Amino acid sequence: MNAKASTVRAGVEGDLEELVRIYNHYVVQTPVTFDVEPLGVEQRRPWLDAHPASGPHRLLVAEEGGRLLGYATSSAFRPKAAYATTVETTVYLAPEHVGRGVGSLLYASLFEVLEGEEVHLAVAGITLPNEASQRLHERFGFRPVGRFEGVGRKFGAFWDVGWFQKRLPREP
Repeated sequence: MNAKASTVRAGVEGDLEELVRIYNHYVVQTPVTFDVEPLGVEQRRPWLDAHPASGPHRLLVAEEGGRLLGYATSSAFRPKAAYATTVETTVYLAPEHVGRGVGSLLYASLFEVLEGEEVHLAVAGITLPNEASQRLHERFGFRPVGRFEGVGRKFGAFWDVGWFQKRLPREP
C-alpha cells in the first residue's frame, strides 16, 4: 500500500468505530497512550465532537479503498484561554499500516490546514522510548523541550514522556 495513493479528509461520525479500534490497539498493546482500558464508541464520541471540520482542533483520517489507515489530531492543549493558540498534536496508525509513510502524510495534511488557523505552537507528548514517533516529529520541525520522568505507570512499569514543540508560521 502506498501512502501517496491515500486520501486525507476530515474524520466523520461514520469513522468512529474504526477510530476506536485503532486507538484501542495502542491502549491494549503499547505504552504510547496512558489509557489502560479499551474505550467504547460512546466513550470516544466526545473526543470526536471536539474535532470539527474547521477551526484549530482537527481530526484528519487517511483512507484507501474505503479503509482507514490512521488519523492525526490537533487538540486543545489546556483549557485556559491563554493556551488557545497552542494545540497538542498526535498521530495514530492502524497497526497494519505502520511504516508506510501514512504518519507523514497525515502530519503534512494537518499542518497544511492549521496554516489558516490562529495557531502559533504545536506540542506533542511522546511516551519514551519511541524512536519512530520522535523521528516523525523531528522531521516535521518539532524539537525536544523537556522530559517528565516516570509520570505514567502502565504494564507494571513507569514511563517517561518527552515533550516536543514546533512553531507554526502564523503568529497571532
